[in-house]
Amino acid sequence: MPSTDVIAAIATAPGRGGIGVVRISGEDLRDFSQNLLGKISAPRVATLSYFLAADGEVIDQGIALYFPVPYSYTGQDVLELQGHGGDAVLRRLLGRCLELGARPAEPGEFTRLAFLNDKMDLAQAESVADLIDAATSEAAKTAMRSLRGEFSHAIHQLVDALINLRMLVEATLDFPEEEIDFLEESNALNQLAVINAQLDKVFRQAKQGNLLREGLHIVLIGQPNVGKSSLLNQLAGEEVAIVTPVAGTTRDAIRQHIEIEGVVLHFIDTAGLRDTDDEVEKIGIAHTWSAIHQANVAVLLIDAAKGIAPADLEIIAKLPPDLPLLRIFNKVDLLGQEPRMVAADGIADIYLSAKTGAGIDLLHEHLLRVAGWQTGGEGVFMARARHLSALREAGERLNLAAACEGRVEFFAEELRLAQNALSSITGEFTSDDLLGEIFSRFCIGK
Repeated sequence: MPSTDVIAAIATAPGRGGIGVVRISGEDLRDFSQNLLGKISAPRVATLSYFLAADGEVIDQGIALYFPVPYSYTGQDVLELQGHGGDAVLRRLLGRCLELGARPAEPGEFTRLAFLNDKMDLAQAESVADLIDAATSEAAKTAMRSLRGEFSHAIHQLVDALINLRMLVEATLDFPEEEIDFLEESNALNQLAVINAQLDKVFRQAKQGNLLREGLHIVLIGQPNVGKSSLLNQLAGEEVAIVTPVAGTTRDAIRQHIEIEGVVLHFIDTAGLRDTDDEVEKIGIAHTWSAIHQANVAVLLIDAAKGIAPADLEIIAKLPPDLPLLRIFNKVDLLGQEPRMVAADGIADIYLSAKTGAGIDLLHEHLLRVAGWQTGGEGVFMARARHLSALREAGERLNLAAACEGRVEFFAEELRLAQNALSSITGEFTSDDLLGEIFSRFCIGK
């Protein structure tokens, strides 16, 4: 149930700024406004006001905005005070709000109230945090589409189609004496196929959005001295890793982030993989394998002059079987060769020079392709891991329904479970524990 408390928080980031905002939300803020401002602000009108202490002293002067129910973000009365952006004055103003009976807002509590009061669904609420946290302009655009309800609309369309199909199924279960072969007579399997195809489309769009949100984690691996650190420096456009001819120079993972077409790529340069008696290097190699198991893509660097060595094959054999692998043949400049990409047997090898940067553009393009990114990103939904998990579960349930072979009871149950999985995205079937986890990651004051 929505809280009946009055909550307050500083809604602007800490530090010195031209404007600072304190936000208050509660069931009825007219008395609160009277005590704090000496008047009840006119609804939805920016009013120049004094913000008053208990003894009438002026704490600050600024703009007061009063949004009474139902025209507010939270679904309660909201009072927003826009004053000067200094930490001391904002803390004093917040303290005055607490004196008047408000309590400090928890992270994400304003948006949680908006969800609980049906001002937005859970997918939209999550997109608020995603919009704030967006690392690229493309991610921000995608989060805004989800906030406007495009993702939720696609989910509701799927749920409505499932409900229509379930009504036909339930009618058949209620009147078994009709002895109609439901799966054939009502064209149920074809209807199911249409829903499944639409679900697959939504999943692809959501997966693209998840890539924008999370980025792509890429681990650079290989034997010592194949050019991993040089490649990282070339990608970063600066010297972030030490490069020497001494094998084992890189002892621990070095991380660097770059943006390509709105997608953030998280590169991890790791210690060279080899047998060693150096205890410190052994620790670095252990960290390398840990990074490999957490990555989305592994980039194996190979010395182009030497080709694939037995040690490289050993590395490949130890990689997780489901981890996409990209092979980079480095140092083509020493061979007098041009950069190129060679595809054979479904594997693409890139030949480049980490020292000169020749062929880096080929690497950029192929990394996005391996990640599944499609240029343009139109119709992409900002999605989280839980959204993808729910969409996968719904797809699995629909596939099980299609395999029921005339067993209508099982067909109906799988449709119900698929609908529940989809509805969890928008919050229609959501536990309090999940809500607590989601909103605890929000900013205070939002």
